[in-house]
Amino acid sequence: MKSFITGAALLMMSAGFSSVHAQDETAFVTFKSLKPEVAMKLAVATMEACREGGYQVSAVVVDRFGQTQATIRDRYAGVHTVNTARGKAWTSVSFRSATLEIQQEIKAGNLSAGLRDIPGALALGGGLPIESAGTIVGGIGVSGAPSPKIDEECAESGLEEISDLLDF
Repeated sequence: MKSFITGAALLMMSAGFSSVHAQDETAFVTFKSLKPEVAMKLAVATMEACREGGYQVSAVVVDRFGQTQATIRDRYAGVHTVNTARGKAWTSVSFRSATLEIQQEIKAGNLSAGLRDIPGALALGGGLPIESAGTIVGGIGVSGAPSPKIDEECAESGLEEISDLLDF
């Protein structure tokens, strides 16, 4: 056993690992992520923007890794809208783009329609990346308005509502 440990240590040293220490800051990454309170505020503001237009929707906010942070469904929004909104939010973060743009690029033949076959991807308008200081910190998806364009407009209104919180 001792020779295995010695051999592993020599291998690591010869591979350049001898300069990496447990406390070496180059071994870590840092990133910004929305606080849950901000994610919920965004979801509610987005739902309310759609409600003002007469639409019952669901809004889902995901973090930069596509994990759900906040979900809200208006009282008469369709049952399918929560999963649809989550798919839009996940897709916007994963592909770093508005899902309405992705939908249009697929129709135009500029993006492969095979993107639709990726598990979890939903190339349907209503999803937007959330940016702060040029960095994507999450995504929002909306579902339930009569068109994907209106879903996206509601998401934009929600983002405008919390824009002062994103300038951190």
